[in-house]
Amino acid sequence: MPGAGPGVGTKYHCTMRILVVEDSEVLRESLVDGLTQAGHAVDAVADGRQAMIHAQTTDYDLVVLDLMIPEIDGLTVLRQLRAKRWDAHVLILSARDRIEQRVEGLRAGADDYLVKPFAFAELLARVETLGRRAHGRKTSELDVGAFTLDLAARTVTVGEVRVDLTPREFAVLSCLTLQAGRPVRRAKIEETVYDEASAVWSNAIDSLVSSIRRKLAAAGCTRAIVTRRGVGYEVPIGRGTET
Repeated sequence: MPGAGPGVGTKYHCTMRILVVEDSEVLRESLVDGLTQAGHAVDAVADGRQAMIHAQTTDYDLVVLDLMIPEIDGLTVLRQLRAKRWDAHVLILSARDRIEQRVEGLRAGADDYLVKPFAFAELLARVETLGRRAHGRKTSELDVGAFTLDLAARTVTVGEVRVDLTPREFAVLSCLTLQAGRPVRRAKIEETVYDEASAVWSNAIDSLVSSIRRKLAAAGCTRAIVTRRGVGYEVPIGRGTET
C-alpha cells in the first residue's frame, strides 16, 4: 500500500465499522491491516455482489469502495444502495482519475473520492474526516465534564490525570462518549469494536466496561459509565463523581 509505514495508524478520530470493497487481494489485505491498526473494525469483500449483501445486512459507518470490481461494478453498487436510502459514508478508491469520472462518482452518492495510487496517510485522514462528519463534529476533543477524550491523540484525561486504556477499551469508551447522554446498545458497541473475524465472548463488552470504570475511578471519576438495564451503557454528561 503506497505510503504506509510504522506509526501511520497511531491516530484516528473515532472508531468505525468499515467495509473494504477491493478485488486486489494484496491491496485489500493491506487496507484491512492499516485500518485495523488505526483502531477500526474492518470487514472486506472482493466483488460487488458481496458488497451489496454486506452493506444491507451490517450497520457500517463507512465503505471504502473500488469501482472496477467483478460481479457488480462499484458505481452500480453505490447507485443501487443509495436508491434504497442506504446512508453510510462512501469513500471511492479508484484508478479512474479523470475529472468527469470523479464527478460521476460523487454525483452517484459518494462522500469522497481518492485516486490510486495513494498514500495511506491521506486515506486515513479522509476516513477520519468522514468519521467526524458522521457525528457532526469539527474537532477531535470530547469533554463530557467527568473526563475528556481526545479521539485524534487517543488519550483520556480526568482533570490533569491521564488514564491509560487498551486500544479496545478506548474504542468502547469513544463509542459511548460520541453518544454521551444517550444509552448505547451492547450490540451496537460490539458492531463498532469487533469485526466479523473476531470471536466475541458473551460478556466481552461488560468486561471491557468494568475495566474502564476501574481505571477512571482510580483517577477520580467514579460515575463515568452508567448501566441502562435492558438497553446497554451510557456516558452521562456532568461531573461523573458520586455525590
